[in-house]
Amino acid sequence: MKTTIGMLALVLLFGAVGVLAKPPGGELPPGLQKKIDEGRQLPPGWQKKLQVGYRLDPDIYAHGRVVVPVDNRGHVIVTIEDRRLRLVQATLEILEILN
Repeated sequence: MKTTIGMLALVLLFGAVGVLAKPPGGELPPGLQKKIDEGRQLPPGWQKKLQVGYRLDPDIYAHGRVVVPVDNRGHVIVTIEDRRLRLVQATLEILEILN
């Protein structure tokens, strides 16, 4: 009985890992990637998540353009669509929304 329960627990544990994992390389889901490749904008919901103190999603950061490279404090300014953000590069924490 213990063996059966132990095996069931292992199957459930390792089965859930693959379902919860992010796509490799921080890529966007295929539907969003297709929109970006066609030159369309990211979904409007990502802009609602922009608040000082929050962390920018790495997928969104990957589609940005560095305007001012990393300074001696580890800060970087990026442009993502029409927004300019000052971030801590290591953690992607939003320090300031510039526009």
